[in-house]
Amino acid sequence: MELKEVIEKRRALRSLEKVDITEDMIKQMAEAATLAPSCFNNQPWRFVFVTEEEKLKAVFGGLSRGNEWLQAASGVVAIFTQKDLDCVVKGREYYLFDTGMATAYMMLMATDMGLVFHPIAGYKEDGIKEALNIPEAMTIITLAAIGKASKTIGELLTEKQALSEAQRPERLPLEKVLFLNSYKE
Repeated sequence: MELKEVIEKRRALRSLEKVDITEDMIKQMAEAATLAPSCFNNQPWRFVFVTEEEKLKAVFGGLSRGNEWLQAASGVVAIFTQKDLDCVVKGREYYLFDTGMATAYMMLMATDMGLVFHPIAGYKEDGIKEALNIPEAMTIITLAAIGKASKTIGELLTEKQALSEAQRPERLPLEKVLFLNSYKE
């Protein structure tokens, strides 16, 4: 797939089917992430890929209301970091930005492999850290569901979530986000 096609194909779908996530697939996603740029090449990102049924149940127990659909995922990746792993330049902390870029690389690789990679914000961080043995000092940036897009609407979706599956949500027009030479409100 061409990069533009991968970017256009990527969707944060919630209707998922089970798919076998192999170690090779996990390595491909993680290797893509490690190629992302980071401040002084510090590579502050850390990942725990979860595919074992018992560990998945522990992760699902830490989801916030509205994210029950994630239980249809074949795997979950916890993406985490800490400030001390990356640069702080004149008060600018790069660890979150750099980890976000690595996550985007991983997401594009997953999409290229025909997978859905859907990051979420709704989880209880302490419970996820405990379930996955993530040190307290770390910050979990996101959990991402990994699965295969389903042709049918998942039964765990809310009515609002089901409606958003039909078509890509509207994107902001370029004139709202793109400015040449100077910002204008």
